[in-house]
Amino acid sequence: MFRLVAPLLLIFVPAFGQAEVELSFYGGVQEAPHSNVTVDRPGTASDRDFTAGWEGNSFDAPPHYGLRATWWRGDDLGFGLDFNHTKVYADDGTLADEGLDTLEFTDGLNILTLNAYRRFPDAAYGLTPYVGGGLGVAVPRVEYDDGLGRTDEYQLTGPAVALMAGASYEVTDSVSVFGEYKGTYSQNEADLVGGGTLESDIVTNALNLGVSFNF
Repeated sequence: MFRLVAPLLLIFVPAFGQAEVELSFYGGVQEAPHSNVTVDRPGTASDRDFTAGWEGNSFDAPPHYGLRATWWRGDDLGFGLDFNHTKVYADDGTLADEGLDTLEFTDGLNILTLNAYRRFPDAAYGLTPYVGGGLGVAVPRVEYDDGLGRTDEYQLTGPAVALMAGASYEVTDSVSVFGEYKGTYSQNEADLVGGGTLESDIVTNALNLGVSFNF
């Protein structure tokens, strides 16, 4: 997925000119609540409508991570691009109950958004709180196997929303560290090998730690 993000960064960063540009990298712990999954297999008896229990397994390879580029216009308002390699695995109970070999988005759910941010400089203890949100798309690696064909490919599956709130701490003039809560919501409709579609609206919740470089 870096091959998708890198060209966008090359476009955005030069366009920021002499404004304050911040490149951030983060990782953390991410989980997802249960969600409904609908599988439509035309002409077969394998249509499904069930609730999937999701596991995040944040530190299993490939791990949960993200990167973003932000253009700060003045002290408090910023705009930027954020890529979040979030992921979900159907738990063992779901696989057993539905007779599935595989149901996961683990390389990953991949949320790409254009965001706006508001930060609040000069808060207590040298911290700079911030909030942000954005709209974009989900580009997951869809992995699904119900015995009628194994789907294992990247797809553009639908729109996505991201929200975050956190605080940063300046270490030097050009380096800061931050912690945040980040949530995503994505509507996913994937095409399946063997025919049909899989649909699920997925929410993720993450606690992230990261480092930012300012230019």
